[in-house]
Amino acid sequence: MTVLKMNTIKCVHLSSGVTMPLFGLGTFKIRGQDTVHQVLDAALAAGYRSFDTASVYRNEEDIGKSMQTLLPKYGLCRQEIFITSKLAPKDQGQGACREACLQSLSRLQCSYLDLFLIHWPGTHKLRPEDPHHKENRLGSWADMEQLHEEGKVKSIGVSNFLQHHLEELMKACSVKPAVLQIEFHPHLVQRDLLQWCQQHDVHFQAYSSLGTSNQDNKLLTDATVQDVANRVNRTPAQVLLRWAVQQGVGILPKSTNPNHIKENSDIFDFELGDQIMQELTTLSRDTHYCWDPSAVV
Repeated sequence: MTVLKMNTIKCVHLSSGVTMPLFGLGTFKIRGQDTVHQVLDAALAAGYRSFDTASVYRNEEDIGKSMQTLLPKYGLCRQEIFITSKLAPKDQGQGACREACLQSLSRLQCSYLDLFLIHWPGTHKLRPEDPHHKENRLGSWADMEQLHEEGKVKSIGVSNFLQHHLEELMKACSVKPAVLQIEFHPHLVQRDLLQWCQQHDVHFQAYSSLGTSNQDNKLLTDATVQDVANRVNRTPAQVLLRWAVQQGVGILPKSTNPNHIKENSDIFDFELGDQIMQELTTLSRDTHYCWDPSAVV
């Protein structure tokens, strides 16, 4: 995985041959046409060019509508932004995956997606130990390879897969996953998984880099994170995001606050020293603030 800089946007060159911004906007729980429009407007103004959504977020249609007016506002065309969406667990399996992707394209008013991910290694309503999970994952991937061949998706990948899920997929696929999107932050340093992805040229992209959005945010209020922020004269959020990108990890911070949206993108003009990086890494406590896929066979 090669990290390169295009103009002012730092990007990664994926194994699919596609160039993807290293940071983008996460849109989980951002709903309602007015809210979505305001958030995307602020993000585009701040220089964001990558936007991450999913079928289960229930905001694809609002994003699609907003982009129709916001891209001309900023003098941008579709090819200048990167849009990611994901396959819902209820739509796992060959045939269902294809139809779900086409529906996402319709809601987003796009002729193609830059990246399409299997959102979860399991299938909705199946028990975690059910062997049909594997069958459905591989069926979904067969559809995704076909969609990739047709140009409807430029890159394909997975979310919330662990190493055994990835190894199983690699043995069966014709097109390997270009991206793994997974929870990753100083309280959940998945070092072995990160190294596996680096060795196999699968870009490692983090979600929930800032923890949860509730008031009791144990990441942003972590004493070490706050101390580092004071030492480098940055916000705790900027420190957490810089810690990730300094390892070549993609990030998708979410916010509805225009000031925070701008602050979150302002992380490429400073570096954390080796000692600080180590201080943050040693905070790992194997804590998931979102979803833990380890039970899914």
